[in-house]
Amino acid sequence: MVLQIWKDIRKNKLAPLYVLYGKERYLIDETKRLIIKHALNGQDNEFNLSSYDLEETPVEQVIDDCITVPFFSDKKVVIADRAYFLTSEKRKETIEHNLHALESYINEPVPSSILVLIAPYEKLDERKKLTKLLLKNTVSIEAKPLTERDAKKWIREQFDEEGFEITDRGLDLIFHYVGANLASLNNEIEKILLYGEKGDLIDEQTVELLVAKSFESNIFSLVDKVVHKRLDEALEIYYQLLKQNEDPIQIAAAIGSQFRVIYQSKVLSKRGYGQKAISGQLKIHPYRVKLALEQGRSFSFNQLMEIMNSLAEMDYQLKTSFGNKERLLELFFFKFLQT
Repeated sequence: MVLQIWKDIRKNKLAPLYVLYGKERYLIDETKRLIIKHALNGQDNEFNLSSYDLEETPVEQVIDDCITVPFFSDKKVVIADRAYFLTSEKRKETIEHNLHALESYINEPVPSSILVLIAPYEKLDERKKLTKLLLKNTVSIEAKPLTERDAKKWIREQFDEEGFEITDRGLDLIFHYVGANLASLNNEIEKILLYGEKGDLIDEQTVELLVAKSFESNIFSLVDKVVHKRLDEALEIYYQLLKQNEDPIQIAAAIGSQFRVIYQSKVLSKRGYGQKAISGQLKIHPYRVKLALEQGRSFSFNQLMEIMNSLAEMDYQLKTSFGNKERLLELFFFKFLQT
């Protein structure tokens, strides 16, 4: 939904009213940026861009601005942030809002103005008459993390717009390392774009070289090497984590957590649960379930139980031993991956 709205904005198909709500601030900021860029033709036009904080400014002042004609321009943009009155949040109000004025404007907006109402909260109160009216008569975006499919589509679009091409494997790796956090994805994409030139092909090697890997991503990769019994590659990731001053106890705990997810996903899959249902049961991202199910095919239930028991025993040893903890975990890799 949000990707289609962004596409419409880029084609200058602009609506007179937008409502942006949710906790994914990057989605809100990017939508706002696109609206301003295309409505004002990329110009820094201070006379036709206004911003208000609705915790400090009455909404009728915002409406008065909207009905004022643009200054030597076809359009003006009015941003109104922190529209708390669209939620069920209880707070001590210091500003009295004339919400009837807003209702009237929603029913008859001024074509030359674009009003962007922002509610950076988890939910809107859809029982309220005003909220229902807004959602029915405006372009609304719920700012929540994108699905894997939409995030990958967005990544590809960013490279396409800059004249780059990315392979399917390169795309999968970026999502694997960064996840669906658009702010982090944007940072990593900008890094790749600065490194390359238009027309370049972004492949697996480019992503491996340039994209920062979080602790969680490194653990996923480490577990994947363990699953496929690639000792050298597993040790390389492990030594890199140690160089980053990660605690062996934390590394072992994270590996154990991932193997538990593999085991639980395999059990639920056998019971007939699909990927989405497993994600809901385990309260983890669907992409993590997808990886777990793929990795689980390499083991029987007994083998997974044996690995988890070994990791639990090692966790106890790491926490009670006065010896070399780094070496203890290293020996686990040698023992497990060479059998």
